[in-house]
Amino acid sequence: MNVDFAAVLVVLMLITGSIWLLDVLALAKRRAASIRALVGKSRERTDVSINLPWYVDLSKSFFPVIFAVLVLRSFVAEPFRIPSESMVPTLLNGDFILVNKFAYGLRLPVLNTKLAGEGKPERGDVVVFRYPPKPSDTYIKRIVGLPGDRLDYHNNQLFINGQPVPLIALSDIGPMGTIYKQFIEQLGGISHNIQLLSNTRLGVAGFWFGLQLHRESDGTISWIYQVPTGHFFVMGDNRDNSADSRYWGLLPEEYLIGKAFLIWMNWDCVTFNGHCNRIGSSIK
Repeated sequence: MNVDFAAVLVVLMLITGSIWLLDVLALAKRRAASIRALVGKSRERTDVSINLPWYVDLSKSFFPVIFAVLVLRSFVAEPFRIPSESMVPTLLNGDFILVNKFAYGLRLPVLNTKLAGEGKPERGDVVVFRYPPKPSDTYIKRIVGLPGDRLDYHNNQLFINGQPVPLIALSDIGPMGTIYKQFIEQLGGISHNIQLLSNTRLGVAGFWFGLQLHRESDGTISWIYQVPTGHFFVMGDNRDNSADSRYWGLLPEEYLIGKAFLIWMNWDCVTFNGHCNRIGSSIK
């Protein structure tokens, strides 16, 4: 079951804040009146006090903490854990990342209404967003196509507005007996690594989300797509193992959460299985 932590924090803040406010406006005055009455009945006692109700005490303790966490999480930076291998080699399963929440404008928690800021995603940004088919889930991918871009894909080569995206081959790797090839890809001003199957053969030509697929003579699949206004085309860096815009569709701008910028922890490091050198790495 997915939990909307922002909604939970908002509810807790409203409950604790309302109790605190009620105490300031009414309950505290009643306690003060009770203390004055007790002091008046006993001339010998001057140290009369009444304990705070447990719910008031808890609310006063937790409201500032909940409020601070909500503000930081909603408007500054939010932590996420990478749950899959779709962004390999840039991000590994088990990486804990931080997301810049004001990179693309400040939004109200839960409602996601933009308050301020005119920042726009750039080609190559690694973004966290609400998954369009199921907005309660969060995904992370790389922005490949901006509004208005024409994308062409032929023989594992991506073209944007008629220009090939530069690729530099690095090496072959073979996890679980499957041969992959790694490349350095240049998207806009961002240089990053991607991973491709050395010998990709997809199924028969057809429709893949809204893409018209064609089988080439060598067995690979090609497609062409025009990105509409207000939307982005996103792909994982593990290009042959990523559920992205090629499968479920476009990313609407209002579904953006923020820009991933830092790896602050890795689960393998916590369990003493390596990857501690990833901690503190910037995400490109």
